[in-house]
Amino acid sequence: MSFGTRQALSSTTDPNRGIGAATNYVFDTLSDFAKASGGRMTVERQTFIQPASPDPNDRIPRDTQMTNVIATLKGTQPASTNRVLVVSGHLDSRCTGAIDAECDAPGADDDGSGVAAMMEMARVMATHSFDATIKFMAVDGEEEGLYGSDHFAKDAKAQGMDIEAMLDNDIIGSSTGDAGQREPHVIRLFAEGVPTDETPAQAATRINVGGENDAPARQLARYAKEVAENSATDMNIRLIWRRDRYLRGGDQISFLQQGYPAVRFTEPNENFDHEHQDVRVENGVQFGDLPQFMDFAFNNRVGRVNALTLANLADAPAMPKNSRIITANLTNDTTLRWNANTEPDLKGYEVVWRETTDAVWTHVIPVGNVTEFTAKGLSKDNVFFGVRAVDKDGFRSPVSFPVPSAT
Repeated sequence: MSFGTRQALSSTTDPNRGIGAATNYVFDTLSDFAKASGGRMTVERQTFIQPASPDPNDRIPRDTQMTNVIATLKGTQPASTNRVLVVSGHLDSRCTGAIDAECDAPGADDDGSGVAAMMEMARVMATHSFDATIKFMAVDGEEEGLYGSDHFAKDAKAQGMDIEAMLDNDIIGSSTGDAGQREPHVIRLFAEGVPTDETPAQAATRINVGGENDAPARQLARYAKEVAENSATDMNIRLIWRRDRYLRGGDQISFLQQGYPAVRFTEPNENFDHEHQDVRVENGVQFGDLPQFMDFAFNNRVGRVNALTLANLADAPAMPKNSRIITANLTNDTTLRWNANTEPDLKGYEVVWRETTDAVWTHVIPVGNVTEFTAKGLSKDNVFFGVRAVDKDGFRSPVSFPVPSAT
């Protein structure tokens, strides 16, 4: 927040104030962290021009240079190095006026907290190696319309980048809400149900067989809760079955629009006196997104939740591809098939299931290194099934939700 403002329309050339100075700081700091990686971490600027919007109600009144900063920690397992995981926070901040580039906009919580957590993860994880590739990212233009994340996600899609998970961290720095309520060991995790990019054919299948609670984003959210809600983080992960907060949005949406699994972490109780507000005192009340309202121990714990989720994803096998429930014959048994994984350290697979009313997977059946399994006496009418891969070190992939198939 020492750069005065990080509003997306602020100066890109002033060495001390504005979005440009903040971007340079993040780039230089991540570049220093990369020195400890033995060459596996590289840092880049992704700069683009966001054209002025013809709509006077939009927040880009002129052509604007925007820059994402991306640190890439390359995976080390040849079978997994093209698998990509993304963790992100947005660098820009704002005052009460969305396009006011001159006022002080410290943005400590929204979203200095997310960028700081991302940078600390990069610092720690640069000294370790992982099977899959991790991208640590600070994006621009979130407050003006998700422009930085939209640019990255579209570019990734055009490249054919295999992004298996995106963790968005936006407003993760305070454990105290607007009424003084405190939940220092709870973090909300938002995950959509019906996929943003669902096709009409996929919608028809979902209507016929269910699965509105089993989008890839929800499998990712369940995975995070399973691996990162423990004594190492001292956090409870509150799963929220929504794409984002009520009528609101964040950078995960840009990834969901391109078909990538993405979720959002946000503190349990926001205080709107400290979001999108000019710094001022009115009737004895301090407004503004200032560091005095942060809980840095809480911010750290949320960072640990992210880091554990990333580390498990990065060392686990890929989700089984083409998982399906065989529907050639009517039967009260359930036969599942999936494609074989290619990782050299693969141990096998697990079939998971739960009652249709349960939020998380409750039953696990180890099935070995096979690509077909029949659950005797368990009808696909009554429960939901999934398949996940397991390696020899016990790392598990997220669950692949099967679709109906005759073969």
